[in-house]
Amino acid sequence: MSTAIANTLLEKTAGFSIEETLAFLANEYKGKAVFSTSFGQEDQVITALIAKNELPINIFTLDTGRLFQETYDVFHRTIKKYKVAIQTYFPEASDLENLLNKKGPNSFYESVENRKECCFIRKVAPLTKALKGNEIWITGLRAEQSENRNDLAAFEYDAHFNIIKFNPLLKWSLEDVQKYIDENNVPQNALHKKGFVSIGCAPCTRAIAEGEDIRAGRWSWESSHKECGLHSPLAPEGGNNNEINKIINK
Repeated sequence: MSTAIANTLLEKTAGFSIEETLAFLANEYKGKAVFSTSFGQEDQVITALIAKNELPINIFTLDTGRLFQETYDVFHRTIKKYKVAIQTYFPEASDLENLLNKKGPNSFYESVENRKECCFIRKVAPLTKALKGNEIWITGLRAEQSENRNDLAAFEYDAHFNIIKFNPLLKWSLEDVQKYIDENNVPQNALHKKGFVSIGCAPCTRAIAEGEDIRAGRWSWESSHKECGLHSPLAPEGGNNNEINKIINK
């Protein structure tokens, strides 16, 4: 995997629709193209596109153990509606046991380092396992979601996970996403109607007020870049990205 491959894919799919690009990737990378969903609005659009076109793209999700009930509800409605299998990855039980025994259940409120440690255990480590052996990672990232994502391309090489990332909805607005959902009767998280735009773990997500930044509802007690590490991998407290390599090589 390399940046050169990402650039080649950009050239090969220039002028393709999202559905044509997804079909191309499914054929070009048979069994090696995966889509990660957290059941947000963007992810629901991509799931609908994969299901509608019966594309052989594996779908997976990360269950952190701290999700909203509404997220499980839309998870269930999605597999029932589209008849798709969604593989679920969990944190290592021993890692969670050690974290809670050492620092308690809410250590993430105490410091940015503690929050990053929790995100690493609950999200980054399971994601690393989910991506292992695959070559294309399809995501629901949109450029307007945060400043960190403004410079992304449709195809990117992710050096941390050594994989090509495809961001099909990169240039879509939130209005574009909602329009597709409404027109195609796509299941969506009930929290979106209550001011929740970006939905993650329940303790770390709140509704936002009109005019607030999209990411303001995530880790609202922090003034950091508001990323959990899935798209900018975070090392646990006292660690580094070698932790990711240990998981990959297990």
